[in-house]
Parts: sequence; structure tokens; C-alpha cells
Amino acid sequence: MIETQYIDLFTKHRNLIDEKSTKVLNEARDKAFEIFKTLGLPNRSLEDYQYSDVAKEFMPDYGFNLSRLAIQNNPYNEYKCNVPELATNLFFLMNDTFHKEHQPKTDFPKGVFIGSLKDFSEQHADICSKYYGKVAQLENNAIAAFNTMFAQDGFVIYIPDNAIIEQPLQLINILTAKVDFLVNRRLLIIAGKNTQVKLLACDHTVDNHKFLATQVTEIFAEENAHIEFYELEENSNQVTRLASTYVQQEKSSTVLVNNITLNCGFTRNNYHVKLNGEQAEATVAGIVIADKVQHVDNFAFLDHAKPHCQSTQLFKYVLQEHAVGSFCGRILVEKDAQKTMAYQTNNNLCASPDARMYSKPQLEIYADDVKCSHGLTTGQLDEDALFYLRARGIAKEDAKLLLMQAFTADVLKLIHIDALRERLEELVEKRFRGEEARCGDCSICK
Repeated sequence: MIETQYIDLFTKHRNLIDEKSTKVLNEARDKAFEIFKTLGLPNRSLEDYQYSDVAKEFMPDYGFNLSRLAIQNNPYNEYKCNVPELATNLFFLMNDTFHKEHQPKTDFPKGVFIGSLKDFSEQHADICSKYYGKVAQLENNAIAAFNTMFAQDGFVIYIPDNAIIEQPLQLINILTAKVDFLVNRRLLIIAGKNTQVKLLACDHTVDNHKFLATQVTEIFAEENAHIEFYELEENSNQVTRLASTYVQQEKSSTVLVNNITLNCGFTRNNYHVKLNGEQAEATVAGIVIADKVQHVDNFAFLDHAKPHCQSTQLFKYVLQEHAVGSFCGRILVEKDAQKTMAYQTNNNLCASPDARMYSKPQLEIYADDVKCSHGLTTGQLDEDALFYLRARGIAKEDAKLLLMQAFTADVLKLIHIDALRERLEELVEKRFRGEEARCGDCSICK
């Protein structure tokens, strides 16, 4: 069994893992370990992983940094992930360690904490223990359990009631190592009542080795909180990304999660959103552009637990060459969640005969006064539209580019930061042209 090597590793090094972490994180490990031993790694025998054999991604002999050896680079000098015309507060996770040595000084509103999960769990143990591991559903997710077993640091945003972070935050996740490497990142976002925050998280790979990155993100949106969470994946084709994002929303909160996958190897993104207060609104969206033998699987589960809430799921894939895509979207409307409005759309373009797309929309409704819909399409470029453009003197490749850009436009419109949206439109166009979606002049993009 593939799991055995990781069970043995955890058992053998448990004291070291605890020693280099904190009490709050350590207290969650025993339960996670028992769940992981029971569930095992997911493979295609499970309905929700029918098209993604996650277990085999754990087969290589990866290195770990359980001793928390420091990476000496100063990422603020070496890595720039600039978005023109957009000023951000910049932070780095080097593999799964928050880099705090060279942070520029920033004045945030009183009581706000933005930084290392390890530091937060030491300095604010009472707050951290109230939220850490509380919305991640380990019983149904062996990868989240695995992450909880090994996680020793990560990134935290804590915003007390009535505080607003005006300037967007940017977190750059750097994968760097001299051997094949496994990292366990942890993100925790706690937004109190009447708060606002926007976060852009960018994934990059520096070294040409195999990487396996597990990531668990927990987002808590209290009453009337407003959170925008954008993710941009530009990893190498040697990277396996297994990410799970859990969101819990209270009354009148709004949460937007938008993931743009431009480059990857094997990616599985899980989204679990619970609308737990009336008038809450959630949007979960994504674009996938994949070619070669890249594999991207998105799974979204939105749970309407209270009445008068609204949710939107919108995912679009453009697959070329031998790329494989998978999408499973599920909407659950609980018995008391009357006046729910929930919409789910998945549209896919298979731009080559060998590209494959698997899609499964699902509705599960127990209330009788709701408006819900789901729909999916999978096909090729519209030949009539292509003919129309070529008849007006547009070259075939340019006509295809225009159609593919139009296809993805409505997901990009969900990006509410103008400069970021314009930059991503440019990167998406480059990707469609077959160019690397390079975003800057730093060492990441050379």
C-alpha cells in the first residue's frame, strides 16, 4: 500500500513534527492520523475520484522538510510577480514555510494579523484553536487529513470585526528544492463581522524536480464579511497540486473564489462551501487551460443550509492535445433553505481529437420553493462562428484565438480587481497562443 510509507513516516517522526510546530496544530494530528489510516489515499474506485487517480501521485519517494530547515533566499529580491497598475501587500510561502525575515513594513488596521500560521497559533492560540481545522471535513477527505497530519506552518489572515483591508493582499507560493519534494501548505482566512479583504495567491515552481503540494484553505466569513479569493496556478508540468478549500459563511456575507489554471502537471481542486446564514452569497468559478498530458479536476460542493441565499458555480475548460479535464459540481439545498437561488454552469472546449473531458453536474434539493439550475456543454469550436470570422479576412489561428478568448470571458469578468483582470486576460491570451504565461521578469519566469 502506498499509504504505508507515509503512515510509517508520520509515526517515526511524530515527535520531530510536534517539536517544530505548535500546540494548536499538534492537537489536530491524532484525529487526522486515525482518519487517514481508515480512508487511505483516494483512487478511481471512489465515485468522486473516478477520473483522477490521486493515490499514484504519492508513489515517488519525496523529500520532506520536517526539521523546518530555513531557505536562505530573499524572495523579495529574487521573485517578482508583478501585476501592472496593481499595488499589493506581498507575502511568500517558500514551499510550506512562511517567509517573514524580509517583509516590508505595512500598517494594517488595529488587531489585524497577516503572516505565519505558526506564529499566529503561538501568539493568538485562543483564536487559532477556535478556527483551525474546524471547517475542513477530514472524515470525507483523506488528503485534507494527510495535510493536517504534517502541516507545520502556513499563511493566516485574521481580521477583527469592522476592519477593512483596502489594498489587495498577494501570496506567492514558491516550490523550490534540489530533490523531488512534498509540501503541505495551510491557509486560514478569518474575516470578522463587517470586514473586507481581497487575496491573490499565485503558485510558481522554481526548480525542475517533481513536487507534490497539498493545500488546505479554511475561510470563515462572519456576518456581512466580504472576501475575494483569487488563485493563479502557473506550476511546471512536474507538479501535482491537491488543494481543498473550505468556506463557511454567516448572514449577509459574500465570498468569491476564482481559480485560474494556466500551467500544471496534475491538479485536483476541491471546493466545499456552506451557506450558514440568511442572505449569504457565494460564487465559485474557474478557468482551465490545459495541453500536452496535463490533468485538471475540479470538484465543487455548495451546501445551502439557510433560506434566502444565492450561489453561482461557473467553470470553463479549454483542453488541447492529450489534456484531460474533469468537473463535478454538486448543489445541496437543505429542507429549511427556502427561497434559495443556486446556479451551476460547466462549459468545455475540446480543441483536439485526443483531449478528454468528464463532467457531472448534480442537484440535491429538499426544499420546495427554490430556483436552481445546472447545465453543461462539451464540444469543439463553433464552425459557423469560425467561418464568419474567416470570411471577414481574419486568419484561421487568430479566429480560433478570438473564439477561445470569448469563451472564457465571463469567468474573467468575475475578477473584480480591474488591473488583475486585465493582466489575466493577457496571460490567458498568451496561453492560447501556445506561449508560456510568463508574468514578470524575475527568476521564476526566466
